[in-house]
Amino acid sequence: MPVGKKTRSVSEVIAAKSMNEGAGVPIKRPTLPVNLFDPFLMLDHFGPMDIAPGQQVGFPDHPHRGFETVTYLLQGAFEHKDSFGNHGALKAGGIQWMTAGSGLVHSEMPAREIREKGGRVEGFQVWINLAQKDKMASPNYQDLTATQIPQVNDASGLVQARVIAGETLGRRGPIETRFPVSYIHFNLQPGGAISQPVASGENAFVYVVSGQGRFGTTKLAGADDLVVFAEDGDHVAIENPAENRAELSVLFLAGKPLREPVAWYGPFVMNTRNELVQAYEDYNAGRMGRIA
Repeated sequence: MPVGKKTRSVSEVIAAKSMNEGAGVPIKRPTLPVNLFDPFLMLDHFGPMDIAPGQQVGFPDHPHRGFETVTYLLQGAFEHKDSFGNHGALKAGGIQWMTAGSGLVHSEMPAREIREKGGRVEGFQVWINLAQKDKMASPNYQDLTATQIPQVNDASGLVQARVIAGETLGRRGPIETRFPVSYIHFNLQPGGAISQPVASGENAFVYVVSGQGRFGTTKLAGADDLVVFAEDGDHVAIENPAENRAELSVLFLAGKPLREPVAWYGPFVMNTRNELVQAYEDYNAGRMGRIA
């Protein structure tokens, strides 16, 4: 690690809890205290799930307002539609960064081929809050295929990074964010280690997708654990000890906190209770539209 740099310590490790969401989708969700994870609201690891032919699972029509949903797919394929007439596909390795803003109705379902013939689906959805000034912005999508996400290896060849947002190992992710946010998928072979810079004041955490690793200086964590870093340094250390036999796969997320009031109920995240009430009134009155 460069001279003068300080590694952040680990403040806690949170084990994800298993539950179902949407129409029968198994997910693993760690509890994210809003004050510690600002601007992040939620992280869901859905699947891996094997879908039988004809099985109807997924996330049917539902509204959003006031934040962004970031869907990153590891396996399978999803189709999405919204109340503005947008319709597209998300395939393995791709990401959809959706700014719900002023509100829309959205659906995310396994691709038709998987619904008809069966298949496996796995991925993540992260909710990122929007600043008060952006909560009523026009809805917007940033969609990237697997080949559009930069991939870079470190000098040892033991660390691979897919850079979605933010920067690592000299490569910058293509997603444009409204305030500083990093979203990087690291894969470390046994013996691999990375010291990832984090700006002063940013909150940072790692979700362990698979394998087991060492974080900070001594803390061990494994699959489905969320590792929370304290704000006492300018780098986050991630290591897959040489004695391990399996790859360590983690999602690294960091962001500049908004430090604004959070009024959150169901699919709406606003700043006040009155704004939440208005969101429900607008949705129930059809002002967020309907999916045709």
